[in-house]
Amino acid sequence: MTDPRQALRHDLRQRRRDLSAPARIAAAESLADALLALPFAPREGAVAGYWALDGEIALHRWQLQLPDRLTYCLPVLHGDVLRFAPWRPGQPLTSNRYGIPEPDIAIEDTLEPAQMALVVTPLVGFDARCRRLGMGGGWYDRSFAFRHDRPAPPWLVGAAFSVQQVESLPVASWDVPVDAICTEAGTLLPSAAPVNA
Repeated sequence: MTDPRQALRHDLRQRRRDLSAPARIAAAESLADALLALPFAPREGAVAGYWALDGEIALHRWQLQLPDRLTYCLPVLHGDVLRFAPWRPGQPLTSNRYGIPEPDIAIEDTLEPAQMALVVTPLVGFDARCRRLGMGGGWYDRSFAFRHDRPAPPWLVGAAFSVQQVESLPVASWDVPVDAICTEAGTLLPSAAPVNA
């Protein structure tokens, strides 16, 4: 049986690909401001972003503006879950099985999901209730399944362009909720009114 969300994923991925280069750059600037202004933004520890591909909103400005006591990490595939590797621009990268760049370091030098203070996740779509639609591989849901039974940290934040918002998304039992969704238009929190960036 096919996933009914596949057609929605296709449409939403095209929406973000259709944005102009100037719109993408401006959105990344505003997104950085929204992420830095999160009420639970950590001041120390490890935080993770992602390598933007396929039209995903970029995180480079956020990464470059993080406080000095934070360590920026990128996700690394390990078995059927993610681990997180410290990374700075210029450090070596290698491509994983999906062609996504990962830090080229030994797996024993990476961090477990539970060791992170905050993780910014890519997404394909979202709704006003902070429900996230990913690519369908389940990497973030498997890696952070422990959040079903315990509160943050790590804080989980979805990042997207505002054009990726839809009216409503279905929720599966394995979906791990995010604590906020940030776009260039502001921040959505699950149980509160939108916060403008």
